[in-house]
Amino acid sequence: MEYKRLSDCAFWGKDRTDNINYESYISTENMIKDKGGVTIASSLPDSKTALAYRPNDILLSNIRPYFRKIWYADKNGSCSNDVLVVRANEDIDSKFLYYVLSDNNFFNYDTVTSKGTKMPRGTQTAIMKYLVPDINIGKQRKIANILSAYDNLIENNNKRIRLLEQMAENLYKEWFVRFRFPGYEDTEFEDGMPRDWVREKIGLHYNTCSGGTPSRTHEEYYTEGTIPWVKTGEIKDGIIIHTDECITEAGIKGSSAKLLPQGAVVMAMYGVNIGMLAYLDSEMTCNQACCVFNDKNEINSRHYLFHYLYSIRDYLLLIGFGTAQQNLSQDLIKKVKIVIPPAELIKEFDKQKEPLYQTIRALMMQNDKLIKQRDALLPRLMSGKLEV
Repeated sequence: MEYKRLSDCAFWGKDRTDNINYESYISTENMIKDKGGVTIASSLPDSKTALAYRPNDILLSNIRPYFRKIWYADKNGSCSNDVLVVRANEDIDSKFLYYVLSDNNFFNYDTVTSKGTKMPRGTQTAIMKYLVPDINIGKQRKIANILSAYDNLIENNNKRIRLLEQMAENLYKEWFVRFRFPGYEDTEFEDGMPRDWVREKIGLHYNTCSGGTPSRTHEEYYTEGTIPWVKTGEIKDGIIIHTDECITEAGIKGSSAKLLPQGAVVMAMYGVNIGMLAYLDSEMTCNQACCVFNDKNEINSRHYLFHYLYSIRDYLLLIGFGTAQQNLSQDLIKKVKIVIPPAELIKEFDKQKEPLYQTIRALMMQNDKLIKQRDALLPRLMSGKLEV
C-alpha cells in the first residue's frame, strides 16, 4: 500500500459567510462524539461572519480530538473557529477521505500530536502530515460505498428512533397537556386541571440520589470493571445502552457510587448537558453530577416521570444557580412541584409507552452492532488487508 500526506489531497477551507443560523451552524458543542454527526445548534456566535463549509466538506472538532467528532457536510453552512473544515482536492473521492479521517487511527494520531493538557487542540500542521492511502479513485469509491451502506442503515434506524420518540411525546401531550386521556369526557375539571389530580413536590413522590467517582489511584476499579458508570456527558434524552467506562463492585463500595436499577431515570445536574434525561438500560452506576429518581410507592411511573421532567426542563434551567457553570441540586429538584395524575392513568400511560421504548431500544442495539462492524471493517479496507 502506497501513502501520501493529507496535504497532497486536501486543504483547509478558510472562506467565511454571513449565513449563520441554528439549522446549519456547527460548533464543537453540537457535534456528537464517536462519529455521531451533528445536532441542531443551541446558540449562535455574536460575530457577523463565520467560517463557511459546503457540501462534501469534512468537519473536524479541533478540541479534545479523543472525542472523535467528525461530520460529512451535506449542505452549506457556517461553523466556529474550533471546527476545522477539510476540503478534498478533485483527484480524491471526498467520501473516501471522510472515512480515512473517521478511522480511530487518525483520531489517535490527532490526539498524540495535539497541544495542551486540560483542553488539548489538534495541530493543523501535524494533521496535514497524516498519511492517506494512495489508491485509484475507483477503489476509493468502492470502499466508500461499502462503508456508506452501514451509515445508511444507521441513519435509517435513527430516523425511526426519532419518529418513535415523537410518537411517545405526542401521546404524553395528548393525555397530560391537552387532557384528552381515556375517560376525559366524564372528568370534572377545576382551575384548568382534572379535580382528582394533585400538584405536589417531587420529593413527596420520588426518592433522589446521586452517585460518586471511585478513586483514580485504584486503577483496578476501572481496568477490571464490568458495571457501566454513567457520566453527565453521556446523558442525552434517551436510553443509555453502555458507557465509556465501567467500574468494579469494589469501586462502588469504595466510593459514594451506588448500584442503580435497570430502567431508572437520571438527570444531568450540571455541565454542558444540564437538564438532559436518560433511562438506564441495565444495572449501572453514575457520578455525583447525576440525579437518579425512584418511586416512593409501587407505581412504575418512569415513562411519565421522564416526559414530565422533559416538559419542565426550561423551568429547571431557569431556577438553576451558578454563574460560570449553571447547576441544579437534589434539594432544589425535590422542591419542584410535579402534577400527579391517578395511579391507574400513570400505569396505563407506561403500558402504552413501553412498546415504543422497547422498539427504540432494539434499534439502538442494532445500531451499536452496525457501528462496531463498520469500525472494525474500516481499518482493514484502508490498509488493503481486505480486497474490494
